Amino acid sequence: MIDLWYKNAVLYCVDVGSFADGNGDGIGDFRGLSERLPYLAGIGITCVWLLPFYPSPRKDDGYDIDDYYGVDPRYGSLGDFVDFMNQASELGIRVIVDLVVNHTSSTHPWFQAARKDASSPYRDWYVWSKRKPKDAESGVVFPGVQRTTWTYDRLARAYYFHRFYDFQPDLNTGHPEVRQEIERIMGFWLQLGVTGFRIDAVPFLIMDKAPNDPAGYEQYGYLSDWRRFLAWREGHAIMLGEADVAPRDTLNFIGEDDRLNLLFNFWANQHLFLAMATEDARPLVKAFSDLPKLPPTAQWANFLRNNDELDLGRLSDEERARCMQAFAPEPDMQLYGRGIRRRLAPMLQGDRRRLELLNSLLFTLGGTPVIRYGEEIAMGDDMRLSERNAIRTAMQWSGEPNGGFSECAPKRLQVPTISAGEYRYERVNVANQRLDFNSFLNWTEHAIRTRKECPEFGWGEMQFLETDKSSVMAHACTWRDRTVVAVHNFSRASTTVRVKWPKDAGRLLHIFGRSVHEALPEGSHVIDMDGYDYRWLRISPKAQ
Repeated sequence: MIDLWYKNAVLYCVDVGSFADGNGDGIGDFRGLSERLPYLAGIGITCVWLLPFYPSPRKDDGYDIDDYYGVDPRYGSLGDFVDFMNQASELGIRVIVDLVVNHTSSTHPWFQAARKDASSPYRDWYVWSKRKPKDAESGVVFPGVQRTTWTYDRLARAYYFHRFYDFQPDLNTGHPEVRQEIERIMGFWLQLGVTGFRIDAVPFLIMDKAPNDPAGYEQYGYLSDWRRFLAWREGHAIMLGEADVAPRDTLNFIGEDDRLNLLFNFWANQHLFLAMATEDARPLVKAFSDLPKLPPTAQWANFLRNNDELDLGRLSDEERARCMQAFAPEPDMQLYGRGIRRRLAPMLQGDRRRLELLNSLLFTLGGTPVIRYGEEIAMGDDMRLSERNAIRTAMQWSGEPNGGFSECAPKRLQVPTISAGEYRYERVNVANQRLDFNSFLNWTEHAIRTRKECPEFGWGEMQFLETDKSSVMAHACTWRDRTVVAVHNFSRASTTVRVKWPKDAGRLLHIFGRSVHEALPEGSHVIDMDGYDYRWLRISPKAQ
């Protein structure tokens, strides 16, 4: 029997270098992360997703990798990683790691060998062109920062392809030896105990990268090959894919249950923020209706914020402008002409009601919730930092120097902290919120615990229920003849809404919400809701 553990998991995204410093050198490491694992277990996290921790020049926050088989010395050793894995296992926490194989660092030994010798076996591991391709200025990922996707290398006397920055040359994933090497990398980390991989930039990874080929044909079969390899090596291992694609293309990445296990739900994420900006639930309902039904073992991965900008590129110009006006009105808050470079709490002006509403949606919409580190305490951002670094500050553990992140002298700190303003570490930190019964941290722990008691949200089939208010969304998830319902008011105004419950619904028991409510009697369809209110309810069968 296949163990679909990810169906009711709660994932937590961790940047090792920004989470906890265990040796006092001013940068986070595996020793510090290991010491904080009981905290993650305590709030209910079941799986940790590690951002890149491999040896790297770190020109792109570790996504420019020098060695796929090691740990950056700044974070510790392979021994420290193994110790971390052992402690995670003892606490019942699974671990998935970033698999960044669309490109390497330009300092990687493979690329250095390829550029120095045209007869090197590594030459064909990258994508070259004697002449600059005619489409070199198109398809850049970071508009305004990145100018081209082809750069001339004097030593190689040829142009090399890079979908991202020029220090990240793309691997030729169509080469059989490159695909075999990717499997070796997977096998190495599986042997050390990881339970799967978050695969970076999937559409680019599987794309045909031949020069002057505008079609960019995608080789979805690569995903089937890697899924088959994982099944052979470790039956519980998964692939979580980063693919911001239109709904019509989604199933190409899932296949017939033989490609990705989980896929980030970028389509719903963007329309969720549109719904919040307009105080109208219909864009989110429409977004889910646009998505295809997934095969039984596949799953959406829902999120609010990730390690990058909040990408709104799939919204219309008018819709994107509405979101910018609501959440990032200043040009400095925006990025690449399409996204927002802020954390969630500042985007919402610290409005606790909206923070709870969005996180309630994260935990109840059909799929697996993914939390980014610090979001459970509503951390802020630092707009003085460049590009996406504004949201990549150190975890805030206490009001002590450096926010409890590191015991080093502040001038030796190698990771930025938020030490001024409304979201400074003296005001927003784990220690303070642990002692406050009404803190957002305690709210999050309560929400996670309730979510885990409602496997219907992860395993069940989701359907939207009819309401008579456009600002109110109600959805039900049913699994094994048991149904839970969530109702959310996207408006700041209080309202009374009529909901058409599923057929044969009896009494409705309130199980989570902003305030305690009596069970709704059988036959009642009316709910009074405050502004930005939310309710989770369990339906009992109608009396016979």
